[in-house]
Amino acid sequence: MLKKLLCAFLTLTMIFSLMACGNAADQTSNGDDTNSNGAEAEPQEEIEAETPATKENAEAAAKEPSEISIALIVQQSDPWYDDMELGVKQFKEDTGVDAFVLTPESSDPALQNALMEELIAQKVDVICVNPNDPMSLTSSIQKARDAGIPVITHESPDIADQVDLDLEAFQDEVFGQLLGESLAKAMDGKGQYAGFVASLTMTTHREWYKAATKYIAENYPDMELISEEAFVEENDFQVAYDKTLELLKSYPDLKGVFDCSIHGAGICQALIDKGQDGEIKVVSLAQPSMSAEYIKNGSMQSGQGWRPYDTGYALMAAGLILAQGGTIENGTDLGIQGYNSLTLQGHLAFGDATIQFTADNIDEYDF
Repeated sequence: MLKKLLCAFLTLTMIFSLMACGNAADQTSNGDDTNSNGAEAEPQEEIEAETPATKENAEAAAKEPSEISIALIVQQSDPWYDDMELGVKQFKEDTGVDAFVLTPESSDPALQNALMEELIAQKVDVICVNPNDPMSLTSSIQKARDAGIPVITHESPDIADQVDLDLEAFQDEVFGQLLGESLAKAMDGKGQYAGFVASLTMTTHREWYKAATKYIAENYPDMELISEEAFVEENDFQVAYDKTLELLKSYPDLKGVFDCSIHGAGICQALIDKGQDGEIKVVSLAQPSMSAEYIKNGSMQSGQGWRPYDTGYALMAAGLILAQGGTIENGTDLGIQGYNSLTLQGHLAFGDATIQFTADNIDEYDF
């Protein structure tokens, strides 16, 4: 009798368990599309950088900064990137993150691809890169992301939808317009002018050039652009110098030049050597350690840029947020001037870090 009662009890228990499971399945079968009232779920309003799955997020958030490695691949070895590396080193000192910089032997995009492959093999937590040719890196970037490594770019807005974040010091159109306005004012709004970029594959330089020339065309009808396509100085002082001498021969009525690279100093030196400094106006992307002499002697009327140190620090700060499973949002503060309140457009994040250099303030900056 006892055995019969026990069997009956076990049978009833199994029946009730099966019924409960069936009800739970019914309640959750539409969980992806509806809320508790059966209404369609509201889409997320916040713009988020892409992050790993929830379990991986939890594991990432549990990581201490000292357990996280973040690499930055720069374009080449020069004073600009030396200053950027100082920002990376300061971030490492402030946080304990294993933050470091890799520098290719030249600006050949293939070398940046090779460094990307090395970092993927090392399984670093985040890869930051300032591409020489953004499109040439897309395969390596996708490989890194497929391996669960977030990728952050700088000066690469045209591939922003293929990375976790593209961090910019400012909006390119505004920066380019400022270059155009500064040159126009220096030239009193009239005369022939030319523009340089470091490379025709550098997205930001092309955007600045386009915005500067468009601004001048719309606002200064007495200014004449001698070439719709930018001249290329290869991020090199000597090339900028030599190309300027060629321009002086080909365009004797030239009255102004702007350079989207920091080697506007090469343009100025060519003008000085030909005795035409001050006569032909120059406005350039500038780094004080390279341009102060020319701004102060009047061969460069003004310079503009941003502090690479601050960008290096900001890239690492953004990397740490992603490495710990966080998100970059409108208003995110990366803890360094110029990047205290980011503005997002999709995967593009803009700071407000533009600096204008003149003879009156150039000595205030030591980079």
